[in-house]
Amino acid sequence: MKYALLSALFITSIPAVAQRTISKPFGIMVDALIKESVPVVTCNELKQMPDAVLFDAREKREYAVSHLPKARWVGYDDFELSRVADVPKAAPVVVYCSVGYRSEKVGEKLKAAGFTNVRNLYGSLFEWVNQGNPVVDSTGKPTRRVHAYSRTWGIWLNRGEKVYE
Repeated sequence: MKYALLSALFITSIPAVAQRTISKPFGIMVDALIKESVPVVTCNELKQMPDAVLFDAREKREYAVSHLPKARWVGYDDFELSRVADVPKAAPVVVYCSVGYRSEKVGEKLKAAGFTNVRNLYGSLFEWVNQGNPVVDSTGKPTRRVHAYSRTWGIWLNRGEKVYE
């Protein structure tokens, strides 16, 4: 009985995953990692949000390798609200990291601080790059380099040049 219920849940989740990511296994992993305590937005939906303020919730060294165009680094372990004090609390904000876990945690902090329109980029930077979307380096120039966090997590990054330093 347990197995049948688990199988039914797994099978019914596949269509939703397929709409959010280009890789079903990656989508299943992301779904297991995040709670959706912060509403998610897909890469395609983000492209339709020209006024969104983008926050990168990775470490500074990850951001320096590459990030989404116009994204602001806000950090994760050392995240401070003072870094986003100039952003109106009603502004559309999209937070991302490598796969979505750290950005969800930062999104929770933003919501607790009164931000009312916060979203977590589903699959985050890895999904963005896997779909062929652009990233820029620390000078704002397009790059193929992407910080893959670690060799374990780097398996989910299928495009770009993986950087681990």
